[in-house]
Amino acid sequence: MSVYLDNAATTAVAPEVVESMIPVLRDSYGNPSSSHAIGRKSRVIIEQSRRAIARHLQCHAKTIYFTSGGTEADNLALRSAVRDLKCQRIITSAAEHSAVIKTAESLARSEGIVLELVNHFRDGTVDLEHLSALLSSGPKTLVSLMHANNEVGVLQDLDRIGTMCKEHGALFHSDTVQTMCHYPFDLSKLPIDFVTCSAHKFHGPKGIGFLYIAEGLNVGGQIEGGSQERAVRAGTESIHSIVGLAKAMEMAYHDLNEHECHIRALKAQMVTGLKSLFSDIRFNGNSDDSSRLYTVLNVSFPPHPKNGMALFLLDLEGVACSGGSACSSGATLGSHVLRALQFHDSERASLRFSFGRYNTEADIDEALVAIEKVFA
Repeated sequence: MSVYLDNAATTAVAPEVVESMIPVLRDSYGNPSSSHAIGRKSRVIIEQSRRAIARHLQCHAKTIYFTSGGTEADNLALRSAVRDLKCQRIITSAAEHSAVIKTAESLARSEGIVLELVNHFRDGTVDLEHLSALLSSGPKTLVSLMHANNEVGVLQDLDRIGTMCKEHGALFHSDTVQTMCHYPFDLSKLPIDFVTCSAHKFHGPKGIGFLYIAEGLNVGGQIEGGSQERAVRAGTESIHSIVGLAKAMEMAYHDLNEHECHIRALKAQMVTGLKSLFSDIRFNGNSDDSSRLYTVLNVSFPPHPKNGMALFLLDLEGVACSGGSACSSGATLGSHVLRALQFHDSERASLRFSFGRYNTEADIDEALVAIEKVFA
């Protein structure tokens, strides 16, 4: 038995994506920055991919800047806002991804910017009144709040937050890594300045993503040495990875509604099964609710002697899940998100199950059997 329920960490690359990348690896070897015909062929492939991505997101192609993934995109957004757009304050949340929190903390140390944390309600949603109060005074500000929390699935209202930021003259960045290609985005209408993407979260290749930078924002690069990506991200582009990203996005947008229905059904099956097994089961951040990110379920199991070994024991039973963000898997203090949102309970194991395109009802049944065995 092998059941993969850790799709929020990464997804299997779709066979169609692999097939789209092979011809590029084999035939399009020219440097996209070269002026000869072989190089120009590679450049055309990149720009066609960029335009395809922009069409899905309802934005201009020139606003899409390819990066190595979500972490680099988050770094680029925050550092550019401080260095190039003269933001002197960052408002974020203690429950953000480490790519945002650690970058903001680094900028506070090195650049002297003010770092403030917005409050959360008990369910994990942002206290917008507190955000408004913070924005009512202070220096030029970047607000950085993720669309959906990668661990507990709490969704924030990007339109309301973005409108609030515009009213107060603040810039708005959102880590949308967990929602990109799972929800539609219309960036021609959404009041947002920076949006991030990582292809491996929706069955694309690892090592490629992008940062959307709204038109009119002039930023420099944090990686220097060349004029690639309009001098915002130096380095010869990974052509096959960009093609893979575009193909994965095309597939996602082709069946966005069907995909959501499929995943919601699997998640509901998991919730029903867990409730039938345990009388004292909890779902952190109300992650079982339909208003939460539909790909993630964060489960707090009843106190049990095997809680500390739950991940390892499930792995032995052939079920792959996680205890939090994959980017902090080496940490020993547990999930900073659960602590920040006051969901952490040392007597209970909290595990994240996340669902993807290739999961089936049989996977959920097998996972529930394994869970019952581990916690018997």
